[in-house]
Amino acid sequence: MEAFDYVELRVPAKPQYVSVIRLAVSGLANRVGFLYDQIEDIKIAISEAVTNVVHHAYEGIEDGDIVIGCALYPNKLELLVTNYGHSFNFEVVKQKIGPYKQNESIAHLREGGLGLFLMETLMDEVRVNNEGGVTVFMTKFVKREQVKDYVLSHTK
Repeated sequence: MEAFDYVELRVPAKPQYVSVIRLAVSGLANRVGFLYDQIEDIKIAISEAVTNVVHHAYEGIEDGDIVIGCALYPNKLELLVTNYGHSFNFEVVKQKIGPYKQNESIAHLREGGLGLFLMETLMDEVRVNNEGGVTVFMTKFVKREQVKDYVLSHTK
């Protein structure tokens, strides 16, 4: 089994905590060694996942929590966004959201579909489990520049 560090955050499912989660995940992604653009992609994806929880999971419930699990590996970051509120059928939602036309105005995109689309576009892997709440599992691999490896392999 590959060694990794694990960091977990539990925050109230309130909009004011989205930026806190973004900042924390950004720092962890930096620790793994992601480049600036990759960190920005991760921040957008985590924001979308958390915002979905804030807006949909705990409707009518006053005190829900979001649990963010972060597994830090040398070559990847795995994120889990979990809640125990209202569940949804990912495949049904996914079928309703795409495909998007290149020339389609963003104003015409169906509500709720853009978040899932962004997560799948910006992360290398996205899975959803909706048994007993919803858990969004996202993976992003570190893609370092290939020049260093090429130079090393051709200078020996």
